Amino acid sequence: MIESKTENPHKDLFLDKDFFLMPGVPGPKRRGRLRWLIAAVYVALLVISHLVRAANHTAHTAPFGSPTVREGFRAIMARAVDGEQILDERVRVSYREYNPGGNRDAPVVVLLHGSPGSSNDFNGFAPSLSKNYRLIIPDLPGFGNSSRNVPDYSIRAHAHYVIQLLDELNVRRAHFVGFSMGGGVALQIADLAPDRVTSITLLSSIGVQEMELLGDYHLNHALHGLQLAGLWFLSEGVPHMGWLDDAMLSVEYARNFFDTDQRPLRHILSRLNVPVLILHGREDVLVPVEAAIEHHRLTPQSELVLNDENHFTVFTNAEILAGPLERFLDRVESGQALTRANADPARVASAALPFDPASVPKADGITAVVLLGLIAAATLVSEDLTSIGVGVMVAQGRVSYLFGAFACFLGIFVGDVLLFLAGRYLGRPALKRAPLKWFIREKDVERSSAWFTRRGIPVIAASRFVPGMRLPTYFAAGLLNTSLFWFSIYFLIAGVVWTPLLVGLSAALGGEVIRSTLFAGQNALIKILVAGVVVYIAARLLISLASYRGRRLLVSSWRRKRRWEFWPPWIFYPPVLFYVFFLALKHRGLSVFTAANPGIAAGGGFIGESKAAILEGLSQGNDECGMRNAEHRTPVNHIIIHRSSFLTNGYIAKASLLLASLEADERTRRAEAFMSEHNLSFPVVLKPDAGQRGSGVAVVRSKDELEDYLRRAGEDAIIQEHVPGFEFGVFYYRYPGEERGRIFSITEKLFPVVVGDGESTLERLILKDERAVCMARFYFNKQADRLWEVPSEGERVQLVEIGTHCRGAIFLDGSRIKTDALEEAIDRISHRIEGFHFGRFDIRTPSVEEFEQGKNFKIIELNGVTSEATHIYDPQIKLFDAYKILFEQWRIAFEIGAENLARGARPTSIKQLARMLISYRQQQGSRPD
Repeated sequence: MIESKTENPHKDLFLDKDFFLMPGVPGPKRRGRLRWLIAAVYVALLVISHLVRAANHTAHTAPFGSPTVREGFRAIMARAVDGEQILDERVRVSYREYNPGGNRDAPVVVLLHGSPGSSNDFNGFAPSLSKNYRLIIPDLPGFGNSSRNVPDYSIRAHAHYVIQLLDELNVRRAHFVGFSMGGGVALQIADLAPDRVTSITLLSSIGVQEMELLGDYHLNHALHGLQLAGLWFLSEGVPHMGWLDDAMLSVEYARNFFDTDQRPLRHILSRLNVPVLILHGREDVLVPVEAAIEHHRLTPQSELVLNDENHFTVFTNAEILAGPLERFLDRVESGQALTRANADPARVASAALPFDPASVPKADGITAVVLLGLIAAATLVSEDLTSIGVGVMVAQGRVSYLFGAFACFLGIFVGDVLLFLAGRYLGRPALKRAPLKWFIREKDVERSSAWFTRRGIPVIAASRFVPGMRLPTYFAAGLLNTSLFWFSIYFLIAGVVWTPLLVGLSAALGGEVIRSTLFAGQNALIKILVAGVVVYIAARLLISLASYRGRRLLVSSWRRKRRWEFWPPWIFYPPVLFYVFFLALKHRGLSVFTAANPGIAAGGGFIGESKAAILEGLSQGNDECGMRNAEHRTPVNHIIIHRSSFLTNGYIAKASLLLASLEADERTRRAEAFMSEHNLSFPVVLKPDAGQRGSGVAVVRSKDELEDYLRRAGEDAIIQEHVPGFEFGVFYYRYPGEERGRIFSITEKLFPVVVGDGESTLERLILKDERAVCMARFYFNKQADRLWEVPSEGERVQLVEIGTHCRGAIFLDGSRIKTDALEEAIDRISHRIEGFHFGRFDIRTPSVEEFEQGKNFKIIELNGVTSEATHIYDPQIKLFDAYKILFEQWRIAFEIGAENLARGARPTSIKQLARMLISYRQQQGSRPD
């Protein structure tokens, strides 16, 4: 972290870092013990709670695991239902029956309660209705006096249970009255057994999916899943001693909604032939009145009776429901009620029309409250994507623009304040733990800290419009003890501008997508996803175009796509892979190329080869040039490294292997001993012993950096002297039996430099440079601590120090360097390792002229069979020329491998190659990069 050298003018009161060490406040060890004590007490209470609940359950339930039958109730044992399957397991279905004068021939009315609910829902009008009708009022499984634990709680399963109940009672036909969720059960019964339905009354009933909550099954299902998870945790993870088991909002209630699919109800309503009565309140906030109107349209024979009540009229004012219901039942029994067959033709035609999305009501009441919480919570995961999604909902007419913008702003405000407080009170260690580590990188916080200390609080407002900088900046603001008051003020200003803008843009563009004929007939989820993608791209583009930084990064992105040297491997390499397969067929073996270097373990240098073993093999020699007699050459895979360093001549950079099995402190001690032994000072180079493409390579300049690297490195590492000067990659090959090898390629590696003008920050200098802008994001990460410095006029700032193309170095064709003297020197060194025929030397030299003469250079690495002739990344090399060079390189590798096979070498199996690749990928996760 970069610390400010000036006092923040807006500094506020905050917890001092030594707060917990003050007298009377527990120290770190005591805090740890206190946390363990609290956890132990909580677990103990939870165990006791479960024991109490189990005892209560045993005392108050019948042998088959359901509540004992209360007075006035009866029960049957129905077969359990799971989806469309009827199981052998038995489930109690409890019910009440009202039978006027014991008349078994009276018309039957089945009253189906809502969720959560029970047969008691109908106490308000059941007595009056029972004067002329035989009433059967079940407790649907999961509720009331019926079994609580059943496989399926859906309205479809409940319909099966009700049909089994009627079979047990010998009721062949009945009127069905469904309240709320019970209306869905009644409709499912009409679908399963239409001949058993005399009429249906939908009382404040659910129905078509489009009018339920968010209007889409998948979105609603996710919401119900969150509700179920929350209630399950309260029930099972909170010590409540059974108090919550009888709560209205139970797990069974949540399962009822989670298991239910309302999508088929539209089709059922469209085919319904029996008389239908729809009773609904205009002030219903759970099931909007628009749902009743849509149900009335879909059933042209239906009667619609609206009142000025709400969803709970059945409890608070049942009298106004009893009259219309009794008159409707009387008309049905007398044959005067309409069916679809004799309904008004105009209404029949209206029922055949497709659903009009304009009829969807805006969120209101409890739906609005639920949506507000849902939107606010979603912003904690992704502010922009949530704002875009809400904008699309505005375009659909599901929420108003002001409501959507406010919900997004509320969630963003709460989330960012929490992030600020996390930075203040939890600090940098919190970045290594979930959930912060999922969203914020420590490097980004370091960069934001530097930005913040130089620019002050206004960067909080500015960061809202810089992609990727909001989260680390707010965390850094808390970390640097910024005033919460001023943080909130600046954030409010930025949020008031940003959030309505993004929601409004989403609503405008999302509306176009929704109205597009291309997506006609598609469900809401597809429309939301497509509209979200369109808006997200548009928003990112507009944000980028609004600033110089954004515009230049767009240039960077465009150039990286246009110039093949910056293409990702999965785009560039397929033609090479096809050619490799062709060579494999030609040479009758996919792994023939691994025999090109039988003296190098790990598949001839396929991947994961030990750099230390190779360097030691090169280091062993008798003459000044490193030439050894053939009978004394040592295969690399036979070398056992046991010394702290390996160096016997001046052509190899001094290096030492630091084993991962050692403690970090011991590795540091050995690294310092190596430096002392060879009179080395900082900087030195640290790298993984088995690395590729510069991954994990670092130039460290202090003991602190050394210790930090070794503490984080989870694999064997090499410490190596830092060789200043020019760097080259020399690709060499030699066919078996030949005395002299050849240089196939020379790459000149340049380390990009920008030159200060005395006015521009380093960030702006990178963006202005026509070459550096292509790798701008990478350079930003590497130079995070210096980005806001202003280099003096003429000052040269080197952007990277590692000679790897994917890590910012510039590669040029260095064939002009090739001389007979250089080729002879490389050939002599290559003969050191028995069985080495093909690979690339990475070399540093203080003088290009001496290097051409084969003098005064040091080898820092030797890469095996999968190394490349990297001069192909010269910007002047055309794509097809690069492929031609790589094809030739692989042809030579296969030819050398084939010749070695003929001499008795053995290739590495494909299975072994796969294991090497998997092992290498796993090691990358523990690599300090």
